[in-house]
Amino acid sequence: MPVDPSATLAPTARVHPQARIGPLANIGEYAIVEEDVVIGASCRLEPYVFVKRWTTLGERNEISAGTVLGTDPFDKNFTGQRSYLRIGDGNIIREHYTISRGTEPESVTTIGNDNYIMSSGHIAHNCVIGNNCVIASCALVAGHVHVEDQAFISGGVVIHQYSKVGRLAMIGGNSRVNLDIPPFFLYTAFNARPNGLNVVGLKRAGFTGEEIGALKSAYRILYRSGLKLKDALARITAELDTEHTRHLVKFIESSERGICRE
Repeated sequence: MPVDPSATLAPTARVHPQARIGPLANIGEYAIVEEDVVIGASCRLEPYVFVKRWTTLGERNEISAGTVLGTDPFDKNFTGQRSYLRIGDGNIIREHYTISRGTEPESVTTIGNDNYIMSSGHIAHNCVIGNNCVIASCALVAGHVHVEDQAFISGGVVIHQYSKVGRLAMIGGNSRVNLDIPPFFLYTAFNARPNGLNVVGLKRAGFTGEEIGALKSAYRILYRSGLKLKDALARITAELDTEHTRHLVKFIESSERGICRE
């Protein structure tokens, strides 16, 4: 059955007969759910939410009023063919937000699990957002951006297409990101630049004092030693061989756009 008997649909909601609505889902007043949409168990759509075709939501997602999911990409190359938006479990997406599906046929925009996405912003086509991220109000994430787990993107941040944001990185408000943001560090200023460790985020994530100390040493080598990038990474690898410093080095070595520097 497309609509589970335990789901609640408001009288003014418009749900296409070919949409699938899971157990205990709640579809609010004037919400619209198009065909080929899957709404998982215990999801809640507030009034005026619009879920467009080829969008899938996992379980326990809370979508606030005025949000549009699965919009056509803001991309002149878009041909209108089938592509997807796939959202995991336990996400909160607040009021008046838009997330696009992929540009190329059969391509995907992916949102992971347990993210908190605040109001009045946009995540563009073909992005990959990890798990447990915070994206604050009025942040704009351009196409093909990859955000790793537990990143914090503050209000008003704009992220250039194809950029990468590393795990547990924090970007301060109203910053412009046009290079890759290595993990674990804090970035501020109009053109985002490193400004120490994301100490609060690391502690909240359960990092030990020893792990934080190793990342502090890696930060000093990377940004304060005066070494060329290749030499700095070699020194971090040789002197600070931990799980997190290995992730840092791998992230930087895989960067195609280059990383934010002081």
